[in-house]
Amino acid sequence: MFPLIQTLKASTRGELRSDVLAGLTTAVMLVPQAMAYAMLAGLDPIVGLYASTLPLALYALVGSSRPLAVGPVAMDSLMVAAGLLPLISNDPAQYATAAALLALMVGGIQLLMGLVKAGFLVRFLAKPVITGFTAAAAIIIGLSQLKSALGISLPRSQQVHVILIALSEKLGEIHPLTLGVTAISVITLVVLKKVSPRFPRFLLVVAAGTLTTWAFGLDQMGLAVVGEVPAGLPSISLPWVNLELVGQLFPIALAIALVAMMEAISVAKRYDEAGELKPNRELVGLGLANLASAMVGGYPITGGFSRTAVNAQAGAKSPLAGLVTAGVVVLVLVFLTQYFYFLPKAVLAAIIMSAVIGLVDVQGLQGLWKNNRMDFAVAMAAFVATLTLGIQIGMAIGVGASLIALLWRTATPKVKELGTEDGVLSVQIEGPLYFGNTDSVREDIAAMKLRPEVHQVRIQTDNLGSLDSTARSLVEELEKSATQEPEDLASIAQSEEEREHVA
Repeated sequence: MFPLIQTLKASTRGELRSDVLAGLTTAVMLVPQAMAYAMLAGLDPIVGLYASTLPLALYALVGSSRPLAVGPVAMDSLMVAAGLLPLISNDPAQYATAAALLALMVGGIQLLMGLVKAGFLVRFLAKPVITGFTAAAAIIIGLSQLKSALGISLPRSQQVHVILIALSEKLGEIHPLTLGVTAISVITLVVLKKVSPRFPRFLLVVAAGTLTTWAFGLDQMGLAVVGEVPAGLPSISLPWVNLELVGQLFPIALAIALVAMMEAISVAKRYDEAGELKPNRELVGLGLANLASAMVGGYPITGGFSRTAVNAQAGAKSPLAGLVTAGVVVLVLVFLTQYFYFLPKAVLAAIIMSAVIGLVDVQGLQGLWKNNRMDFAVAMAAFVATLTLGIQIGMAIGVGASLIALLWRTATPKVKELGTEDGVLSVQIEGPLYFGNTDSVREDIAAMKLRPEVHQVRIQTDNLGSLDSTARSLVEELEKSATQEPEDLASIAQSEEEREHVA
């Protein structure tokens, strides 16, 4: 029932110490990231911390991945903003309630999928789709932070051209101080990541930015700050359920549930050296974590790439590290929120932009171009559609493109020649044989029969598996022709020619 308990019983003192250190290290990264991502979702920064308490503890008890670091992530945050802002834009309280309701719906979908063992659905999110979609989403996320990074007013949009056009019209309004703080923060984060990846670079820029703003009164010079952050733990209650709003949010909730599942399971697989990952249990764990996030006034969460990497590198041996991380966030909420007043929003924007840089997988796209042009086309379809039409439509078009590519591949399978003996050419179909591709296979075989050394063609059926009636008819037809002598076939062909002449 609870893998964590069994893991802890089998852990040594050294492994437990390693988990505690990993949890502390990840918490140092999570606190500023959670606040930044909540701001990206259109919520108060404190909501990101709320979503990093009870949800992390529940996942640690149920989830199957040892190093997966659960919490607010950039992709989910952007999808929340994209889904809620067109519906609710002028009422912060109603917006926060809707975000919690969205977490409740995402959690319910994921929990149901886990209970009915629907984890296999992650296989249908093809790698080219993920590569193209993630690269485009990273660009959208980065551009969405220009408002805070440059100190100007820009529209919230998932369409890149809308943001760029608005930016071109307001270049003269850029706030130099805000731009300077953003630039210094981004450079510091990028350099520290290369020089010392395990150094708490996020905590450094948060502390430095906050202290500098307080000491020199930069907020009085036009630098936007977080402002007052309420202290204390969140109250536990279910969000208000509006059936009309539920109907409007369902497509968004479904999209977030699937994308969050894809992100969490793909990153968990990367660090699953012992082969312990169970996709269905992951769905249950993520579902419970999102239900808990709804109860504490949070918003949808999942397992993140960057924090999981830090958690694993810091030595996480069990989900105990997640419990430690949640405990640190609780302490921050109780004792340290007053110190975030002078935290510049430009620093939070820099954290988001530096975090999403690595999501643009240029090498992965180059590899697709070199090895499989069709997969590259699928990736670019997802990439362009996401940039121009938005995240939900982009994901749908990417999945649709991957299905079209799959149908094209199966509809035109390669007919591999194995060798000719006594005029009988043996061939192998590289892929399934079914009603959709029998005409293509028949045409290839007909072309082979035109060669003088080939009298008949026989399909090797060992690798074909189950055949539908159309495919079986083709195989039986070829097997029948392969058992007849060339003279018999000639007479049959002659009689058929005579019948056609009479007709």
